[in-house]
Amino acid sequence: STRVLDSRDAGNSIRRRRVCDACGRRFTTHERVEFRMPQVVKKDGQRVPFSREKVRSGFDLACRKRPVTVVAIEAAVDRLVQRVQALGEREIASRAVGRMVLDELRDLDNVAYLRFASVYQETASLEDFMKLLKPLIGEET
Repeated sequence: STRVLDSRDAGNSIRRRRVCDACGRRFTTHERVEFRMPQVVKKDGQRVPFSREKVRSGFDLACRKRPVTVVAIEAAVDRLVQRVQALGEREIASRAVGRMVLDELRDLDNVAYLRFASVYQETASLEDFMKLLKPLIGEET
């Protein structure tokens, strides 16, 4: 059993000065908030931990050789991770994460969006690819 004598913000943690009720000894604890990311449920039902690195690599692959800065990609990944955390769910479908990536890529670069969408939506024909392209052409004209 302990009592808190003093609490202070220490950046990414809270510093608490405590005293033991039994012996009177004083000590310090550091507490930090732990955010738990949800499990990602894949198409086959497999559950894997959410991985910021996998999301980032998807962005990197889609934006390869495109005029998109590293800062813009990092900001998009940060926004996506915040959206996933804000859901507060224990599980999220991989398709939902894919849609969030598409939302971010649409704002970053149309070609990167098409690259990701063609793989994500398993585009198998020219007609399917044109369906992806039509909304982008309509937005720009």
